[in-house]
Amino acid sequence: MGNRPAEDTAIISETELRGIVAQILERNGCRSEVAEILAANCVGAERDGSVSHGLFRVEGYIASLRSGWVDGAAVPVLEDKAPGCLAVDAKNGFTQIALDLAREEFTARIRQNGIALLLIRNSHHLAALWPDVEPFAEEGLIALSMINSMTCSVPQGAKKPVFGTNPFALAAPAGKEGMLVFDMATTTTAHGDVQVARREGHMLPPGTGVDRDGNPTGDPAKILDGGALVPFGGHKGSLISLMVELLCAGLGGGHFSWEFDWSGHPGAATPHTGQIFIGIDPSKAGGLPFGMRAETLVEKLREAGLSHLPGRRRHDLRAARAGQVPVAAARLAHLRDLAEGRAG
Repeated sequence: MGNRPAEDTAIISETELRGIVAQILERNGCRSEVAEILAANCVGAERDGSVSHGLFRVEGYIASLRSGWVDGAAVPVLEDKAPGCLAVDAKNGFTQIALDLAREEFTARIRQNGIALLLIRNSHHLAALWPDVEPFAEEGLIALSMINSMTCSVPQGAKKPVFGTNPFALAAPAGKEGMLVFDMATTTTAHGDVQVARREGHMLPPGTGVDRDGNPTGDPAKILDGGALVPFGGHKGSLISLMVELLCAGLGGGHFSWEFDWSGHPGAATPHTGQIFIGIDPSKAGGLPFGMRAETLVEKLREAGLSHLPGRRRHDLRAARAGQVPVAAARLAHLRDLAEGRAG
């Protein structure tokens, strides 16, 4: 059968799918610019195989918007803090919109100073981080970003959740190798992957999280219903999560993972925290050109037997799909109904 899709899978162009998702978001309170940016983010993740951060997130956006938890029409405000530091007040809107506002000036500051910092607060994020950093690597820059989230992780040695999944991501140009990109939660797995596992009815590895009594478990239902995730690598992952929490909330001005209360907004799914970006212009560094050094590192990794480079699977899938996205036929039909107002 080759690569022929399963009977219950539809193939739709990325452009058309973006339009459907944007229409859904506009129907639920997003202004058109916001809807287009979020739709591109969701569809891009789905196209690249990151299904836990793709179309799966649409329902979460809808629920958060309808509950009044997030403002889909918010207009962020850019603040000039220092020659190498910008901040954005997202005004209770989405992080990606704040980043879009700041991107041009932030890029200019990186090139001018060699390094720059961007702080985003009063913001919501429900997506993967790699789409936030990849565009900088495409312009020859290095970008590091981190974000804290809702309380769902028990620090090593503690008895109750304090941190979020607190992911961080890096994108760096790598000469003829393209770029190196990674995006990782500081927990054993991403919260979205736990949600997908529960929806699809399969178990996670033992010890992925704990149940409501603190017992180790790989049951996604027990993790989500009163339980919690745990940091990867014990105290090491726990300390990295602490770093993310401290920088995003303490430095960036966002909420700590436990500092917001969405109990009055049933269905809300978007963490209301903060995000920071560190941008570096490698052309300002000393030594050999950065791209050459990155190529040398990749060559050594391949010599050591590493076959999958960070970010390469997504890029390969993106190229292979050539602007076409496979979507479960039933899901696509539901999305069309949401876009046309035929479904609640």
